[in-house]
Amino acid sequence: MAKVVVQFTCSECGATSGRWLGRCPGCGAFGTLVEELHGRETERRGVAAASPTRLGDVGLDTIERLSTGVPELDRVLGGGLVPASLVLLSGEPGVGKSTLLLTALGSVARDGRKALLVTGEESAAQVRLRAARLGGADDVEILADTELERVCATLERETPDVCVIDSVQTLHATELGSAPGSVAQVREAATRLLRVAKESNVATILVGHVTKDGAVAGPRVLEHLVDCVLQFEGDRYNAHRILRATKNRFGSTNELGVFEMTVSGLVGVADPSTLFGRTEPGEIGAAVAVTLEGTRPLLLEIQALVSRTDLAMPRRIGTGVDPKRLAMIVAVLGRHAGLPLGSADVFVNVAGGVRIDEPGADLGIALAIASAARGAPVREGIATFGELGLTGRVRGAAQTERRLAECVRLGVARVVGPPAEHASGSRPVVLAAATIREALRIALEARGEEVAAA
Repeated sequence: MAKVVVQFTCSECGATSGRWLGRCPGCGAFGTLVEELHGRETERRGVAAASPTRLGDVGLDTIERLSTGVPELDRVLGGGLVPASLVLLSGEPGVGKSTLLLTALGSVARDGRKALLVTGEESAAQVRLRAARLGGADDVEILADTELERVCATLERETPDVCVIDSVQTLHATELGSAPGSVAQVREAATRLLRVAKESNVATILVGHVTKDGAVAGPRVLEHLVDCVLQFEGDRYNAHRILRATKNRFGSTNELGVFEMTVSGLVGVADPSTLFGRTEPGEIGAAVAVTLEGTRPLLLEIQALVSRTDLAMPRRIGTGVDPKRLAMIVAVLGRHAGLPLGSADVFVNVAGGVRIDEPGADLGIALAIASAARGAPVREGIATFGELGLTGRVRGAAQTERRLAECVRLGVARVVGPPAEHASGSRPVVLAAATIREALRIALEARGEEVAAA
């Protein structure tokens, strides 16, 4: 067996060192040396060359996906688990990763398939206590071990349909001298598990830790190796959780799964619009935006607070909203809608802990801010969608019919949107607004002094 050597390589310049240093000897950068695994090059003599295959001659086999029994998880995965795939699930501690996966394994086992849970963070008795609380996981097989060689050998011998590794940071290879969770150990564990998953046709889910910034802990190559990267978001003190995909080789990365933490575990929310899109009539600083996450339209309540400040640089703080886009919307409101926001703090929050990434929610955010700044509520029964341009023009949003159909289902009577989206016979009634000033005139109720002046 080739001798394994552990070295430290700078991620900036590539310089190597036999031990870890706080400062790179090559480029002088601090904290850039990461652990690398090196071995002697294998002998290449006598190896026959492989014959490449023409891409058009490659057969297309229909692969049947494995349903996890959790509809929201299947939605984010693109319809279920693909056999021989490697999925990485990350999230904050206590968000419910182990609970979600144990529920999925229990459903897989009840369907007559073989499910295996490899736990390195808990004992088998501790997992049994959680299974007794959740129910329905008695047929799941469990292996409490952290030795990588033994785990891989077990997978090759048992060949389960679905395997969960909780977590990949606890596995360690005996030939490496570094501690479990180090860069070299995590990379080695992911590489071997990928090989076993492909050769043994095992759908494998890796549970990964996150850093304080919310990114997946470990080397970046971990995300490149796997087929799908899922992020489980939410506050442990909040009942709702959001599951989204940041990488998916077998489906879309725009799908969204919503869960609610209950006494009996995580329960999927089939209709999140009724949960996140409710507003109180006459409430100042609240608007309903019709957004789109993948193929799912959502009605979300946007909350805003505008407060005068004595700071030299007013704050623009958004929860669930891109701060740069929020600053742009505030600038457009000040320039093209005449709102005096230059000496005021602006706070925006998306109800329910949902994060908005698409530009179709710009108009809803702008209406919420304008409502808080003017002290005038949005008219009752109005939802909105549309992208806001730097010139103050309201642009169209993608998949308008899906958004309007969701409004019809929830009983929304009127929608403020771009003029191009105003189709004859469409229900609900689309109130066309070409500019942000027109949208504010249509959507906001008149204040008392404005009525008196009129």
